[in-house]
Amino acid sequence: MPLPFLTADRAFDTADDAALPYDDRDRWRRPYRPGPWRVGAAAILLLLASFVLFAGVVIAATATLSSAGAVFGIALVVVGCALRMLRTGVWVSARGLRHVAFLTTRTTPWEQVASVRTVQQPVRWLGLPRTVQGQALLLVRRGRAAEALPPLLTSHNADFLGRDPLAFDRAADSVEAWADEYRRS
Repeated sequence: MPLPFLTADRAFDTADDAALPYDDRDRWRRPYRPGPWRVGAAAILLLLASFVLFAGVVIAATATLSSAGAVFGIALVVVGCALRMLRTGVWVSARGLRHVAFLTTRTTPWEQVASVRTVQQPVRWLGLPRTVQGQALLLVRRGRAAEALPPLLTSHNADFLGRDPLAFDRAADSVEAWADEYRRS
């Protein structure tokens, strides 16, 4: 029984740029994968949440339900923080560009985007106050200064630190391509 989808002898047509039928350009999508630092921190938070949930079950069995409810509430907050941490980053769609931070989300329609460009500058290392020389992807909005907004991506944030240096370049090029395509239309 041949399984052509599992073999390497199948010819792939990479020159075809037609959108796939399920490729919905109106859906928000991240043009890169979450990095190892972000995924690792979220995994540690989820591990902590599992211990807190186990403690909540033990407290519910041995103590009052109100104290168990408080512990379950803490576990839900930790799980929510882990999920929000995984959600942070840059998201694009046909409607605009969305920069999701841990506590805030900023959406910019393509009509307001003047340019998206990569620059060499001092960037924050993992979002901490320490700065190192790196690359940043900056969003310039129409009628506003470039320094008014924080960088969308940096080469030393939780998504790209510890990865191949080309991963940042591919992600930045992808966001720039989306911006070029939708600013013209």
